[in-house]
Amino acid sequence: MGISTLVTTPLTRVGRRFDSAAISTSRRLRVPQITVLFWVIKALSTAMGESTSDFMVHAMPPVLAVLIGFVAFVAALRRQLRTRRYTPVNYWLAVVMVGVFGTMVADVLHVGFGVPYWVSSPLFAVALAAVFITWQRTEHTLSIHTVNTTPRELFYWAAVVATFALGTAVGDLTAITVKLGYGGSAVLFAVAITIPALGFWLLRWNAIASFWAAYVLTRPLGASVADYLGKSKRVSGLGFGDGKTALLLTVAIVVLVGYLAVTGADVQPERRDRHEPVLRQPPIPG
Repeated sequence: MGISTLVTTPLTRVGRRFDSAAISTSRRLRVPQITVLFWVIKALSTAMGESTSDFMVHAMPPVLAVLIGFVAFVAALRRQLRTRRYTPVNYWLAVVMVGVFGTMVADVLHVGFGVPYWVSSPLFAVALAAVFITWQRTEHTLSIHTVNTTPRELFYWAAVVATFALGTAVGDLTAITVKLGYGGSAVLFAVAITIPALGFWLLRWNAIASFWAAYVLTRPLGASVADYLGKSKRVSGLGFGDGKTALLLTVAIVVLVGYLAVTGADVQPERRDRHEPVLRQPPIPG
């Protein structure tokens, strides 16, 4: 039994169970339109997830922190799956909880089990590749514009979790193992994320590949910025504190998500259900 089969079976079974309860609403789009605010909030949520996780594991027993993070993650994702259509509050709450729990997963693997970042980074990359391969083989597209059924949404969230864990490990790999420091890592990933962005806008690179490349890179970028702001100066940070950093980022996210909830500016137009090939170019990345 291959890794793709291990991923496909539980996702498709759970998806069928959810969708059978609400067939009439199974074709509504469940993720946002890709706008500038999408990338802003995504970057803020990655930074907030990093700082919140670090604050929690130091403010309380690590096991309790991870347990709370897991319960909050499951509750937020369950709420998102049960809404059956995209709503900004539910979607971004799930993203934030993925950010917190995904950070904990990567940190526990390193701190709790002693797995070095140069090992955990490729491990999470393989997990993400397995999700993408299985998603493509099962649904025949990785486009965010076709996430309109529960099986597709489960694949989407599996990919999101994997990107957060991968980004956390890679960010710490460059900052700590490679010794670039948090500021240096932030600059590195800020430059790196411009590559898929410019490739899409100027060179007409594949939209889906460009979207997911940028999506993966927002995680180490946001995490590096959060660590640079929150960590002490003796470890190359500014010493602002994880708690204060998490609070400021949370306020910014709440304001922006509140704006989207009121205006509906990022609601995707309804589309007829169809399989879109991976190489097809939608009008915007994602």
